[in-house]
Amino acid sequence: MKHNTFNKNTLALTVSMLLGTGATLPAFAAEEAAEDIETIQIKGIRGSLLRAMDMKRESVGVMDGISAEEIGKFPDSNLAESLQRITGVTVSRSNGEGSEITVRGFGPEFNLVTLNGRQMPGTGNTRSFSLDNLSPNGVSALEVYKTSRAEYPSGGLGATVNIATFKPLKQKGLNYSVTAKGIADTSVEQGDSITPEISGLFSNTFADDKFGVAVALSYQERHFQQQGSAIDGWKANVDIGSAAMAAANTIDPRALATDDNPDGGDNDLGKDNDGLIGAAFFPQNLGYSISDVKRTRTNGQLTLQYAPTENLTATLDYVTTEAVTSSESLAFGVWFNFGGNITSYELDDNGTVLNFNESNNDYAHTARRGTFEVKNESIGLNFDWQATENLNLIFDYHDSYSEVDDAADKGMNANAFWIVGANNLESKTYDYTTGEIPQIELFWDHGGAESRPNDYQPQFGEFFSNQGKSEIKQLQVHGNWVSPNDGILSNVKFGVASTDQTMSGQGASSGQQGPFYGNAPDAYPDSMFTRYETNDFLDQLDGGGSDLTTNYFYRFDFAEAIARAGALTEGFSTSPYATGGIDAIGSVQEETNSAYLQADLVFDIGDMPANLNIGARYEQTDVTSIIKQKVEDKIIWISSTEWTLTSKEFAEGEIGFVTTTGEHNVFLPSLDFVVEPMDDVKVKLSAGKSIARAALGNLAGIRSLSSNPKPGARSGSAGNTNLLPFESTNLDLSLEWYYDEASYISLGLFSKKVKNFITNSISEITVEGLRDPLIGPRANLAREQLGGDPDAEALFNKILENGGGSKDPVTGLDIIVQQDDDPLVTWLVSQPSNGDTKKVEGIEFAIQHLFGDSGFGTAFNTTLVDGDVKFNPYSLSEQSPLVGLSDSANFQVFYEKDGLSVKATYAWRDAYLAGIGQAAGSSDNPPQFGKEYAQWDASVNYDVTEKLTVFVEGLNLTNETEQFYGRFEEQFLRALQYGPRYTFGARYTF
Repeated sequence: MKHNTFNKNTLALTVSMLLGTGATLPAFAAEEAAEDIETIQIKGIRGSLLRAMDMKRESVGVMDGISAEEIGKFPDSNLAESLQRITGVTVSRSNGEGSEITVRGFGPEFNLVTLNGRQMPGTGNTRSFSLDNLSPNGVSALEVYKTSRAEYPSGGLGATVNIATFKPLKQKGLNYSVTAKGIADTSVEQGDSITPEISGLFSNTFADDKFGVAVALSYQERHFQQQGSAIDGWKANVDIGSAAMAAANTIDPRALATDDNPDGGDNDLGKDNDGLIGAAFFPQNLGYSISDVKRTRTNGQLTLQYAPTENLTATLDYVTTEAVTSSESLAFGVWFNFGGNITSYELDDNGTVLNFNESNNDYAHTARRGTFEVKNESIGLNFDWQATENLNLIFDYHDSYSEVDDAADKGMNANAFWIVGANNLESKTYDYTTGEIPQIELFWDHGGAESRPNDYQPQFGEFFSNQGKSEIKQLQVHGNWVSPNDGILSNVKFGVASTDQTMSGQGASSGQQGPFYGNAPDAYPDSMFTRYETNDFLDQLDGGGSDLTTNYFYRFDFAEAIARAGALTEGFSTSPYATGGIDAIGSVQEETNSAYLQADLVFDIGDMPANLNIGARYEQTDVTSIIKQKVEDKIIWISSTEWTLTSKEFAEGEIGFVTTTGEHNVFLPSLDFVVEPMDDVKVKLSAGKSIARAALGNLAGIRSLSSNPKPGARSGSAGNTNLLPFESTNLDLSLEWYYDEASYISLGLFSKKVKNFITNSISEITVEGLRDPLIGPRANLAREQLGGDPDAEALFNKILENGGGSKDPVTGLDIIVQQDDDPLVTWLVSQPSNGDTKKVEGIEFAIQHLFGDSGFGTAFNTTLVDGDVKFNPYSLSEQSPLVGLSDSANFQVFYEKDGLSVKATYAWRDAYLAGIGQAAGSSDNPPQFGKEYAQWDASVNYDVTEKLTVFVEGLNLTNETEQFYGRFEEQFLRALQYGPRYTFGARYTF
């Protein structure tokens, strides 16, 4: 449906883009000011597609965008979900919805998100802005710039994404929109089946349109359940034990690990590699989990604009967001110890264990409770001054921050877990030969088919507190001189900026509270436990639901379990600061000064209009890291399966602050060329350099060691303040044909050659004072007395029997503390460093078509990417692949006519590398791969009147699940199930 609206902005905006002139921050087309010229505005999906297509067509470089369909109505309830409709953009999901974006295979840390042209602080210790925390209410457009340009702020190696908010002087007069939704999440079990989302946007202009005010408010509450199964990591070349090898009638599979062909070719497994291959991979654990989550998101925007003259506009804007995610979860599963505990096993051709049996240990149930809070605030002041007829100047300042707190639980002031376990297993079996989920089978010493409530005893728990803050203070000055002549030179842009970004934070832990480990059999009454079956648990996955081999679990009250355990132990504390307070505190400050110069040339090549944009940007960056942390004290062997690392008090005077510094500078040239060989056909060529800086967390000069140093898990990490940014040389070629209203076809090729790829190098270190009781004189004597290959439990008990233990002063339990004659522990510490140069190439294709006035329309896009940045699963060497690289495709079809709007969208992403490193994996930083994923969403809107619209929306209609694996698909890592989600509501717009 078309509406005639008198507004002078649209045509002038197009003219402004063609001339290359800017009116606010000049990098972003949607924010360019314009003279008022009368136009006709088309609303609805058709109007949104038309405006987005115009942004793409008039851009000299390669860009895509999404425009609000009309005031207060962005096409999705989440900005990340909207961005995934754009060619080359895929999303990473959190809590069952889009959170961060990957562009052309480059993940969140390679993409810069700006708000009205201003760099935004990331969440936590990253540079990635979480798009799910910002409501679409008040957002007028999303602009994705895929090619570099001097005027763009640096940091977007994959892309620069600008979020443009509503400005009252751009849409004069009274405007408002109010939307009310009900969210029905089909996964809810603990919470409300329908939760509210309310949003409103109001704007008006006064004093002959010289003063404008806009207010946008929103509140969303969502309850849902996440069901999952997970393995924390896979170990390479584990100690399998002679008994297991004899039972399997095989040689030690570690003998298959060779380095006899370092120059490539086939290794002993017939796989092509250039180095070492681990031939025996075993999982560290296997668990299942149910998390009941309550999440609220509150947003507010206030924009004030004042234009005292035609040549000056002042804008003051304020944005605040708060997202609070509270969860209570229960996980149940087993931990594996390998060695003499393994009695039998079966490996596949890649050396991955498919099934095995291990003796002893426990069937643990872990309850977790925590509240994670993210707060963002941004205040900015902008002066847009047309100094002369030909010179426009912009002065812009903003102060923005993001705060995170994982201990925002009002009851505990901590993020906590508590473990209870049935410690009377005779053995347990892991099996991944059927279905999509690994299975565990448990065999009990009492001969029963399953555990009983009176089998469960307290083990231990821990209480955490981590807070962080990321701040950006940025001053920008931009100038745009427009040539008064009719020559080739159209305009010259120039500017300087100063950006001060700081990440600071602190962390604390109570240490392990307990432990008990089978020494408190009467701590918990049977009445504390309630048995549940797994009928509806992970039922969308083959092997889930009632088909699970161990198809039951016990629920218990988190607070009661802690209270009963605490009553048994003097000195028990739930405070994260119980063992000396803060573990570490520090900050990283990054100060960048930049300048750019850019010229726009307009000319003809024969009869073909052409535009050439050339420029360069220079940046100087200084980095300072200031860290203070606890110093490690000693290692304690708590039980056959548990270890702990204690630390000295975090006290003033005892441990000082450590300061490290780094610096770098970059020169970033850019060139964009566009020629129109025929009407409505454009050929675009872009070349230039772009950068993405290292994660702020990697720049911190801190070293941390595992607080639970079990054998095989004695790892650590360290920062590197001197890391250089990723630097990419880019080349793009694009052909675009705009053949009808809101209809086009585009084909693009791109190549990125990236140097300074960051890799994590592993170093073996010892730390003075940290000694290993597992290989000291007491352990060696116990092995000699036991003979053969004793398991960890037998070895632990024998040392105690020989008098090699002591009493824990808090719990009174027998423990084994390091002694001076024990050897130093060898730690495998990972530290980031700059290394390889790698190349990524790809092709993008998009088509958008409206079928005349029928009301029907469709769009399809796909991106295919490749490069020498993939992870080689057959090598145990350190690697620096590109996380997030994958092919992707999007499809949508819609009908809009006579007040009825129906739209269905499909988003597909091929298998991809989701991350490097596993929580309990080998020290070589093994991979995490995500399986192929696709999702259908749909919406129906109906205009009851010209002002009132009712609607219903459905997300993840086919109840898709997320699945991840390690080096090979047989190395299961995790599966997640959320269920479909529906919203219904009404929108009133004036």
